[in-house]
Amino acid sequence: MVRQARVPCHPCPCTGYHGKVIPRSRTVSLLALGAICLTGCASEEQPVQELKPLALKEQVSNIVKSADGYAVNWAGVLSNTNPWHFGEHVVATIVGHDTKGTEVVRMDQPLDAVPPGGSLAFTGQATATEKPAKVTIQYRPAQWRLAGRIPSAFREFPITRTQTLRQKDGSYLITGYVDNPYRTTASSLVVNAMLRDKSGKLLAGGSTFVDDVKAGRPPRFILTVSGVPARTKVAKTEITARTWGSTGRPYDDLALGGALPVHTVKPTTEPFAVDRSTEIVSKYKQ
Repeated sequence: MVRQARVPCHPCPCTGYHGKVIPRSRTVSLLALGAICLTGCASEEQPVQELKPLALKEQVSNIVKSADGYAVNWAGVLSNTNPWHFGEHVVATIVGHDTKGTEVVRMDQPLDAVPPGGSLAFTGQATATEKPAKVTIQYRPAQWRLAGRIPSAFREFPITRTQTLRQKDGSYLITGYVDNPYRTTASSLVVNAMLRDKSGKLLAGGSTFVDDVKAGRPPRFILTVSGVPARTKVAKTEITARTWGSTGRPYDDLALGGALPVHTVKPTTEPFAVDRSTEIVSKYKQ
């Protein structure tokens, strides 16, 4: 007779992890709770960034008798305190009234894009048949667009070798050179000159264009500012350059192309015989 071996029998011979198992009912409850949380978070409204409107910091106008009537010259400065957005499609409206309050001149002037965290100087001229007693500058709200680069990537265009010469007719002839700090060629730039007295008050302004501005090859600009009161003394000429156009796309393209390094000249001095920093680090490791 052969004795049969007794083999223990398990009701559920499963393989794998045999620790604590979460009951099915509790698992369903946890999943439902997670779905409720996700739904609640998704329904919450995200905070909308509030952008501050442009501010007209300065404005001035001058009236000069001309052959066609009166030449109305104006200058202004718009400020953009939003550090990450361009102010685009801005239009200035210049209105002149006579002593009786009758409108004698009106002109809409499309302006260039106001850079993030920067300012925009602009000038213009119109002709009026009657002499205005008061000229005001207003502007339409800007359309905002997020800049393609950080604020420090938008560099100023260097202005060098400037001269301000007063002419016999009372106007001012202003010359200089504008450079391009970026690797990409700037197709067109607007150069603005603002005349100020010794206290910094804005007196008048003028503008001109320069095209095909390559890095290292600054073109010369020449512009004339007229309408300055005869008894006023000009103490300072403030000159700036910017990209041309109602949008900030040209400025964005220049910044995305990269700026030139500040130091482009190879050092002329001999290198150090011993690198002191390397020597100090070696001693520290020992």
